[in-house]
Amino acid sequence: MRVSDYLVAIPIGLVIGVLGRLVLPGRQRIGVFVTFLIGVAAAVAGTWIAGHLSLSRGDAHWHGLSWNWILLGIQVGFAVVGVGLANKVTHTALADNDDRPRRRTRRRRTRTAR
Repeated sequence: MRVSDYLVAIPIGLVIGVLGRLVLPGRQRIGVFVTFLIGVAAAVAGTWIAGHLSLSRGDAHWHGLSWNWILLGIQVGFAVVGVGLANKVTHTALADNDDRPRRRTRRRRTRTAR
């Protein structure tokens, strides 16, 4: 990979990280910066894998830009795995404060008209 490939992976990484969070169902308890780092890592890893599998040719063209749907799928797949792992690592009982008992809510009595 060239240096320009890594520089392109940085802004694309945020998009890939957000797509990874959108694909993964449920709530993820990770921040924007972690999502960005996972997206950049997924973009670089996906580009590297696609380059070694000879899948890095552009398929779709729009205003001089070209991208490969297979490459995007690989990158988003890596992002989904990364977001899932980061969520699993950061989702602990200590972070959720599950060790203290939950409060019961009281039901209010309704007044009946007499």
